[in-house]
Amino acid sequence: MAYDSDLDDNFMLDAEDTMDEDSDLDIAESASSIGDSDNDENYVENDMAFDGAFSEKPQMKAYEVEFSVQSTDHLMRMQDKEIEQVSTILGLSNEDSATLLRYFRWNKEKLFERYMDLPEKVLRDAGVSQQQQNKITVLAKDLPQQPFMCEICCDDDPEMETVCVACGHRFCRGCYEHYLRQKIREEGESRRIECPQDKCNVIVDEKTVQRLVDSQTNQKYRTLLNRTFVDDNDYLRWCPAPDCEYAIECHIPSTSLTSIVPTVQCQCSYKFCFGCGVADHQPAICAIVKKWLKKCEDDSETANWISAHTKECPRCQSTIEKNGGCNHMTCRKCRHEFCWVCMGPWSEHGTSWYNCNRFDEKSSADARESQTQSRVSLERYLHYYNRYANHEQSARLDQDLYHKTEKKMEEMQKTSDLSWIEVQFLKKAVDVTVQCRMTLKWTYAFAFYLAKSNETAIFEDNQRDLEMATEQLSELLEKPLEREKIAQLRQNVLDKSVYVKQRREILLEDTAKGLLDGRWNFM
Repeated sequence: MAYDSDLDDNFMLDAEDTMDEDSDLDIAESASSIGDSDNDENYVENDMAFDGAFSEKPQMKAYEVEFSVQSTDHLMRMQDKEIEQVSTILGLSNEDSATLLRYFRWNKEKLFERYMDLPEKVLRDAGVSQQQQNKITVLAKDLPQQPFMCEICCDDDPEMETVCVACGHRFCRGCYEHYLRQKIREEGESRRIECPQDKCNVIVDEKTVQRLVDSQTNQKYRTLLNRTFVDDNDYLRWCPAPDCEYAIECHIPSTSLTSIVPTVQCQCSYKFCFGCGVADHQPAICAIVKKWLKKCEDDSETANWISAHTKECPRCQSTIEKNGGCNHMTCRKCRHEFCWVCMGPWSEHGTSWYNCNRFDEKSSADARESQTQSRVSLERYLHYYNRYANHEQSARLDQDLYHKTEKKMEEMQKTSDLSWIEVQFLKKAVDVTVQCRMTLKWTYAFAFYLAKSNETAIFEDNQRDLEMATEQLSELLEKPLEREKIAQLRQNVLDKSVYVKQRREILLEDTAKGLLDGRWNFM
């Protein structure tokens, strides 16, 4: 919280009227060096707490969820905290507590419940030895009255070092180290590395592994333990972005995935669904996404022609290739303007006659009489898939627009008095366009399974408004730069970007509330 200097001065003046000279000096020194003493920190903290009592948290939107990004170091601290808590309550060592937690997949409540009922059985099943002895024993030389031969390499050299854990099964140190390296480096095991003895399920604890293996193997062992910690925890998930080492913590139970789309964003800026790990697919819930992707995969042969990059001009039948994200097409031969998605006249796409996003049931009524039901079903699927695939393709083509935009930003900076910061509006506008195209893509998967109702018409109206605004913004971004119109272009792009973001929020807010209220019925 920012510190108010006027409040500071008033505080000092009031203190001078009510305290002695020594106290005045202490308060003045404290006020002149805020943050340098414990008293000052308490003052600031109390001040923040006072303000926080009356301030309201920013209200989350219906389609947003609470989450936090966790680094590798923080994940290790989380594990240590859980282990320390179990160790304190059950009176076990940290190593045994860690083994128990990993056996119960970090479910402390289940661990405590089972342990209180049958402690010996729980320890035995988890692989924790009940023998009260050192967890690792390394001897330079066995006693003469205790002859030893390693059961792995059959070496009986009395000078060799031997190793055993609490179960008492002893092997030579070389074989034990090789066994651990193979388990960690080749098999990728960390959570349940058992004693090398046949049919012994006692777990080799972390301290033993750390003492025996080299630093590189130990580092991989720690990494694998972090992996299992996240994989076993229902409220943690690794970010699926390439080479990303962050995990997301989100307390959304799997039972809520029928009414919530838990979209999260990692520190690396990658957005994905916490429920299924797929890239952001709002507003469609995970079950719909899974069914839609499977259907698209099964019908891929039928939909091959849809993914083609060429179409015929509706007027002169000339072959046209789409090489940009904008769907406003102009035939070079006859100058006919049409929509790449529905192939209808573009003049209707900026008016109330815009119906590109809706599947026209009436137009296919005659077809139902002459065609089989399967053909009608296929026709409906192709309608939605065509628009789904088109927005996906447009989003990919808009990625190329980033390179063009950077050049346009440099040109705009040279030909006008705008600074580099001021021309960033172009890049942000491209970000908005790509984000909205991905949202529109999944609205068609959502609409495909949506049963017709009065609520459906509202959804399609919101879908239409967002689609129209996104196309208009995309068209603005692809316009050639004219020096005398830079100021006007900047204002138009800023206004349209704000409007497009608002339309996206309205659509997502309405669909999210509909899911929570149970308004949507799916086929």
